[in-house]
Amino acid sequence: MTVLVISGTGTGVGKTVVTAAIAALAKADGRRVAVLKPAQTGVTDGEPGDLDEVRRLAGEVTTRELRRYPDPLSPEAAARRSGIAPVTPAEAASAAAELDAEHDLVLVEGAGGLLVRFDPGGGTLADVAWSLGSLLLVVAEAGLGTLNATALTAEVATRRGLNVGGVLIGSWPAEPDLAARSNLEDLPVAAGAPLLGALSAGAGQAGSEEFLAEARRGLSPWFGGEFDPECFAKGESAQK
Repeated sequence: MTVLVISGTGTGVGKTVVTAAIAALAKADGRRVAVLKPAQTGVTDGEPGDLDEVRRLAGEVTTRELRRYPDPLSPEAAARRSGIAPVTPAEAASAAAELDAEHDLVLVEGAGGLLVRFDPGGGTLADVAWSLGSLLLVVAEAGLGTLNATALTAEVATRRGLNVGGVLIGSWPAEPDLAARSNLEDLPVAAGAPLLGALSAGAGQAGSEEFLAEARRGLSPWFGGEFDPECFAKGESAQK
């Protein structure tokens, strides 16, 4: 049984696509997969959320959303404005543990960055990961500015007793600039953990079969993929 907690360095870095890619490979390998989204913000009842996107890309995996808030804010702020009860780290960890009892892999996808607040008590995704004793995966951007955000995320994770398993690039551009190519070498240093994948920009627009192939190309053998960071970096450098 395995629980992985997936955090971004911020909003819009590709957490959901990375989560779906990991789920797709595990499902293709015959594993029982569950994806937990403790707090979905910016989506009203009846509208598709992140878990709908995961199912579209990865296929029929178990999904569970604990709370949904209509405003596109942090979970704490969205809960406060809506009058809906906030999610607590204990509630999220308990839900993950329940799913873990019946699945081979449980993926917990955060909202925004690692320290975005869930509740008025200051609970965060970091607290969820600590409660579960889970590896933390950090999803980062490819280009300029990503090193600082990644280093800050990894440093606070380590200070809170978390184990950063690796960093993944959620959206690798079709025409990477100098900063992006250089970051292939520098991101693992910033994260203090290996580069475990880089998914092509637009991967989330693919159909399920094409997406599975993209996941296999873009994720490390640690997830069942074929991504080799050294070969990938050499290939990108050769195209500059």
